Amino acid sequence: MISWERSINIKTPYEIEIMREAGRINAEALAAVVAMVEPGVTTAALNEAFETVHKKYDVYSPFKNYPGPYPYPGSICTSVNEELVHGIPGNRKLVNGDILSVDCGTVYQGFVGDMAVTVPVGEVEEETNRLIDVTRKALEIAISKMVPGNTTGDIGYAVQTFVEEQGLFITRTYTGHGVGRKMHEGPQVPNYGKPGRGLRLREGMTIALEPMVLVGTSSTVVKDDEWTVASADGSLTGHFEHTVAVTADGPKILTEL
Repeated sequence: MISWERSINIKTPYEIEIMREAGRINAEALAAVVAMVEPGVTTAALNEAFETVHKKYDVYSPFKNYPGPYPYPGSICTSVNEELVHGIPGNRKLVNGDILSVDCGTVYQGFVGDMAVTVPVGEVEEETNRLIDVTRKALEIAISKMVPGNTTGDIGYAVQTFVEEQGLFITRTYTGHGVGRKMHEGPQVPNYGKPGRGLRLREGMTIALEPMVLVGTSSTVVKDDEWTVASADGSLTGHFEHTVAVTADGPKILTEL
């Protein structure tokens, strides 16, 4: 489904600053979406809110028309409850107690910012809030490992260990990835692994780290729309993501306001 550019592209400090602006715009557009999340709103309305911010900056989403079983129709992904990733915006109305993951990207001067958040809709159960908290913390842990000399296995091991200690599950099918002039570059960065294994991190690498956490299983299925990925058992899922640069001064988050 996902089209990968396998090469690993080291970014110059100047290119990282461009990516930082792409990420800032992306974070602003996502904030506009999150501010609208409430019972009764449609996922199509959220997509429209995101596009409104894009029009202000004359930028666009790398998600729109992304190749797959058919060109992806939205500028964002809106995944509800058991839907893990790639949910398509449409006429679905959010209801009180839902959990919503929004994944989004912005292209600015040829570079991509990619991020995701999971938010509650209205009042949610304690289990739902715990899933959100664990997934967010897993991303923070992943970011802390983004230093020169560490490996992709170090990142995956840290995420996997934390999540499984909480009694939750990590998907084995979908991963983080390099990002830059294309949304999906090398390397792939699984949310599981072994310390010291995988690719060694170097200054100038820019990676979209994205822990994807499931309550009941690590297994997933693709729904009939051929895009939406859901937990195989129908249990809740969470997804957080930031684009992060490896620098001599430590991890630099590129997708925040």
